[in-house]
Amino acid sequence: MLGIGYALIGFSIFSIQDATVKWLVARLPVWEVLFSRSILIVTLCIVLLGPARVRELATGTSRNQLVLRSSLILMAWLSYFTASRSLHLAEMVTIYFSTPIFAVIMSIIFLKETVGLARWAATILGFIGVVIAAQPGDTTHLVPVLLVLFAALCWAATNILVRLIGRKEGSLSLMLASNAIVVLVCASTLPFVWLTPTSFECLLLLLLGLVGASGQYFMFEGFRLAPASAIAPFEYITLVWAFGWGFLIWGDWPPFPVFMGAALILASGIGLVFVEALRARQSKP
Repeated sequence: MLGIGYALIGFSIFSIQDATVKWLVARLPVWEVLFSRSILIVTLCIVLLGPARVRELATGTSRNQLVLRSSLILMAWLSYFTASRSLHLAEMVTIYFSTPIFAVIMSIIFLKETVGLARWAATILGFIGVVIAAQPGDTTHLVPVLLVLFAALCWAATNILVRLIGRKEGSLSLMLASNAIVVLVCASTLPFVWLTPTSFECLLLLLLGLVGASGQYFMFEGFRLAPASAIAPFEYITLVWAFGWGFLIWGDWPPFPVFMGAALILASGIGLVFVEALRARQSKP
């Protein structure tokens, strides 16, 4: 339950990140926004961990898994940031919630976790909501929808890797490794895509880095302390935030299928909250 609590805090913080990103990429290149977000996180981690820890990560036994996870994160964020230009915030986050069912399936295959009937039912119900919200028959926004689905698949894989790597590495180490490759790759593109941000955009970029760092820390702690299949459905809390931020900032009012899908997603998440709480009480001596 402590792991689920940490994850809930992280997911809620990430909703602020999504809104900030959508605002920024309306004018600034995706590569520049992603670089600015990650460079601050890397700097904070190096200050807190020290140079010696950086050298240990570069030569440690988890190096290959960390590189794989960083590569998946880079692909996920590039896809997600690009899609945010074309989709409403609520619509984008709703479609993103295909992540939990990917995470549940992967947790069975790679982590050998036991997934009970309640978790399966909640995850599948949520995924049905995603399909309704995605409106697969609407080809006018098929590409951004596919980009979000690809990002969701990558993120599900990174969540599984957190459970594997988290047994050996702390959350700050995971944060450093996850963002280092993003910084290196995005930095190589800056001479070709750079646009000078306004003063307000600089403040948003700073906020983006701070929010990204704190959200990652709480999420990593959550996945280190609780099974991936148990945490995954609770990510639906960000859907509520997405609707709220989208309406308050841009006045977005998503189409009716998005509301229908969101209702199913919320029902699945709330149902699982009660199931997990009951299971926790029954397990106490």
